[in-house]
Amino acid sequence: MTLRRTLLAALALGLGSLSLSPALAQDKPPLKILVGFPPGGSADVLARLIGDAIKDDFASVVVDNKPGAGGRLALTLTRQAKPDGQTVVILPSGPMVLFPHVYKKLEYEAVKDFTPVSQIARFQFGVVAGPASPAKNVAEMVARAKADPKTATYGTPGQGTLPHFMGVLLEQSTGATFTHVPFQGGAPANTALLGGHIGYKFDVVSETAKLHQDGKVRIIAVTGTSRDPQVPEVPTLKEQGVNMEATAWFAMYGPAGLTGEPLARLERAVQRAVKSPALAKRLTELGYEPIGSTSAELAAAQRADLARWEKPIKATGVSLD
Repeated sequence: MTLRRTLLAALALGLGSLSLSPALAQDKPPLKILVGFPPGGSADVLARLIGDAIKDDFASVVVDNKPGAGGRLALTLTRQAKPDGQTVVILPSGPMVLFPHVYKKLEYEAVKDFTPVSQIARFQFGVVAGPASPAKNVAEMVARAKADPKTATYGTPGQGTLPHFMGVLLEQSTGATFTHVPFQGGAPANTALLGGHIGYKFDVVSETAKLHQDGKVRIIAVTGTSRDPQVPEVPTLKEQGVNMEATAWFAMYGPAGLTGEPLARLERAVQRAVKSPALAKRLTELGYEPIGSTSAELAAAQRADLARWEKPIKATGVSLD
């Protein structure tokens, strides 16, 4: 029997090994995940966790670190990529919701130049009091600031960062005045806090929880909508009567024009991965709230945060080149 007749016979018998289903007929594409920060940082760790969790949905998954300009280099490369679902970026929310208000000139337009894929995880910050401040809660922090503004110093990883604007938002929410002390990164700010050179610091809860538990600093509030499981005894700002909440997030974006099955494949893969028990547990252990949103939900979250941060940023007059 000829090969052609054998194939026809097999098909007639319905042998599964020769089924030409669309899923088998369509090859899986490769995927490159760009990260705008060096290896070992939060964005890199998260990208590698996601990459490993979705590897079966693609022919290959490569995480490519492109550090530079606070994550803006990776965004520029993503913007320039073909919208075929083979190049994406994973990044924190700052470049998409803060930078458009802070920088006079950006290499990209945060909304027009990218396609939202999925919000991966959300995280909140702690209002941290160091040895220089006796404040046990936000009311005491505000009262001390109003009585003696010189004591109300807070350190951040730098001007124009999310912790910087959290301080501004807290000023607007309480009527107190705080003095911003920018550092070249989070580590020097932490050293200054522990050394008693500044009174307070806004920091990611996961970065400060151990110091809090060891009694070296005090997290006196968390900035999200609910208490953080890493420090469940610490109330939110709203629980303490301050009408303020602020969270940040990590998300995946592709270039503008990413539509159809390439977008759907990415969206499905990330949602399934983030909502799997294993990855959800790991993200929670790292201090993140697993989300795994749809593309539309990420777009809505980005628009909301763009609007939320416009007023406090403009109030500072900060404008960077």
